[in-house]
Amino acid sequence: MQETGPAEPTKRTLRGEILAVRRRLTRDDAQKAAAVLADRALDLPELSGARTVAAYVSVGSEPGTRALLDALHARGTRVLLPVLMEDNDLDWAAYTGADSLTRVQHPGKIELLEPSGARLGPDAVVAADAVLLPGLAVDEGGMRLGRGGGSYDRVLARLGRAGADPALVVLLYDTEVVARVPREPHDKPVHAVVTPSGARRFR
Repeated sequence: MQETGPAEPTKRTLRGEILAVRRRLTRDDAQKAAAVLADRALDLPELSGARTVAAYVSVGSEPGTRALLDALHARGTRVLLPVLMEDNDLDWAAYTGADSLTRVQHPGKIELLEPSGARLGPDAVVAADAVLLPGLAVDEGGMRLGRGGGSYDRVLARLGRAGADPALVVLLYDTEVVARVPREPHDKPVHAVVTPSGARRFR
């Protein structure tokens, strides 16, 4: 009888483990990590050379993006931010500074900071040279573990249908680069991960 190794964790199990670690982060630790992440990300050629970057506003204990958004905007990069729609798909609007964000409470979901400017439509993301994807982990092959809501699966599918090929980048804490992320047929790898200790690219 052939021995089997330990069972691979499911996406739900891995999400729970990572979120538990994130919740233990102090505010000070999170702020320090966000500042370092912004510096690391700004040095990434995929972002430094981008005219348009589709990004997102971090919430809770996610690796912070606010410093990065401000730095990209100050550099003259066009920054697009998502607006969550009722069906969990994403519309987009331009980020023009901290005063262009408004708090939105979505029924049954967490409160989000979203851009208050004109809606550009779900297809606006197709024009991005780089897309920052929220995530909980990435593995050694570049497979990303998302939160499970499916919003960014739709974004990636939309990019594929349009034949768009932006750089896909995920921002994480160092411990969230793992050996393997459970994958499904629709999952797509990212091109790079940025953590406080540096950036790593995938084939």
